[in-house]
Amino acid sequence: MAGRYYLETLGCPKNQVDSEKLAGLLAADGYVLAPSAADADLVVVNTCAFIEAARQESVDTILALADRRQPGARLVVTGCLAERYGDELAAALPEVDLVAGFGVPVSLGPSRPGAFEPRPSFDLLELPRPPAGGPWAYIKVAEGCDRRCGFCAIPSFRGPQRSRSAAAVLAEVEALGPHVREVVLVAQDLASWGLDRSGATRARPVPGRPRPLVELVRRVSALVERVRLLYLYPSSLDDELVVAILDTGVPYFDLSLQHVSAPLVRRMRRWGDSERFLERIGAIRAAAPRAALRSSFILGYPGETEKDHDQLLAFLVEARLDWAGFFPFSEEPGTYAAGAAEGERVATELAMERLRECAELQDAITAERRAELVGQKIDVLVDVPGQARSHREAPEIDGIVNVPSGLEVGEIESVVVTGSAGPDLWAELP
Repeated sequence: MAGRYYLETLGCPKNQVDSEKLAGLLAADGYVLAPSAADADLVVVNTCAFIEAARQESVDTILALADRRQPGARLVVTGCLAERYGDELAAALPEVDLVAGFGVPVSLGPSRPGAFEPRPSFDLLELPRPPAGGPWAYIKVAEGCDRRCGFCAIPSFRGPQRSRSAAAVLAEVEALGPHVREVVLVAQDLASWGLDRSGATRARPVPGRPRPLVELVRRVSALVERVRLLYLYPSSLDDELVVAILDTGVPYFDLSLQHVSAPLVRRMRRWGDSERFLERIGAIRAAAPRAALRSSFILGYPGETEKDHDQLLAFLVEARLDWAGFFPFSEEPGTYAAGAAEGERVATELAMERLRECAELQDAITAERRAELVGQKIDVLVDVPGQARSHREAPEIDGIVNVPSGLEVGEIESVVVTGSAGPDLWAELP
């Protein structure tokens, strides 16, 4: 047996998929999972580097695990932070035995403090997927991104979009096991899946045909009861894709809007404005009144004015999204926004004040949306004893539905909502 490993995952669901595949690879090489870093021979940290706060959390976690590991255990850092700052990270953290790009070499050999391996010897995206441990699972269908949003550095270290084949995605869904009732499709730019394989463009995928993602969603839906899509760029959410999502029985729309002021959105090098977004949201709700909508927004992007902020507040009131996340602008080296003039920059204190104002408003809206469900019958998937989700809640992101602890994990049950508190619901059998 190769030894025992402990794997810590930070960041987004896409990182979670990477970690699950790494765990499968390590298991195939003879490693077994340890209950803690202190019990492991190999400690792996899959890091995030999306914004400054995520980078700091990654470094703090690395240092904490370095202190907790047993004598002689090896510490390996992988993921976005390793890929983006490999040599710099290896030099700054002598506690780390190996900084390994987007993967963990199975045979690490003797400890080599400060070493950096920029690329693993395997394609992490296409590694076999071990069976899922619960009734739902993420499936990453593509890596990288072809967009150049003004605030985002992901393309610089994840590279251009590289879509998996439909056959590979479907095979991974089948490999999850029959107990999986919900699949969550994720990618940096999910709606553009498959376009790089066909030579089409985002603006005009294939003349006269729907986006490739539409057919993929339909084929995945034939294999599993629930299909959920995360991270949809708003201009790519065309009518065919909306219909495909509604046909899955999971009318959940995660739209990456970032802001609603037309001048600021253009400065972000993105598409859209408040009017267009509200029109699209209205059309979705007209077609499916029970649809749930989520989005995320950046506060304090260079050039953001009080007028821009007021527009965002007004939008939140009118849109009445079910869920929304708010993030302060983080200046990322190499991005368009990093070159903003001093006079365009928004003070951190002001950005945080605007963020708190938006978050407080949205928290109240979310609580109201949840309270409206009291008395209604809903279908939920039981994730763990006593906790479930309807179509309105994405796993690990949104609120939960508290249900009787006797309901069987993995079953889809009809329950009646009896109460709400903030983002969470309580429900009982009819």
